[in-house]
Amino acid sequence: MKRRTAREKALQALFQIDVSQVETADAIEHVLEDAPSDDYLDLLVKGAVEHREQIDEIIKSHLEKWTIERIATVDRNLLRLSVFELKYCQDEVPANVVIDEAIEIAKLYGDDKSSRFINGVLSKVKEQI
Repeated sequence: MKRRTAREKALQALFQIDVSQVETADAIEHVLEDAPSDDYLDLLVKGAVEHREQIDEIIKSHLEKWTIERIATVDRNLLRLSVFELKYCQDEVPANVVIDEAIEIAKLYGDDKSSRFINGVLSKVKEQI
C-alpha cells in the first residue's frame, strides 16, 4: 500500500474511532475492506490513538480562537494523524512531506478552507517540534 493510501485509510479509521468509539483494530479492519494489512497504516492509527492526549495538547497550543472540539471532525483527525507523523516519525518522513500530504488529503476530504487551516496549524507545530 502506498503511504498516501495508508494516510487516507488512517484518517478514515481515526474518524470512525472519534465518532463511533469503535475499537482501533475494528476500525483498521473496516477501512482495509479485505485488503491485506499494512504496517504503516497500523503505525499511524495505533500511534495516533495511543498518543492522542499529547497530540491534542500540541494541537490546542497552536489554535487561535478555536477549541479542538469545534474543529471539523475530518480536520481534527487529519491534524492528529499529521502531528503523530511529525512528532513520532521524523526519522522516517520529512516534515515537509507530512505537511504536503496532509494538505492534499484535506483538499479531498475536508471543506474549502480545510487545506489552509491544516497548513497553518501544522506549520506552527513543525516549528515547535
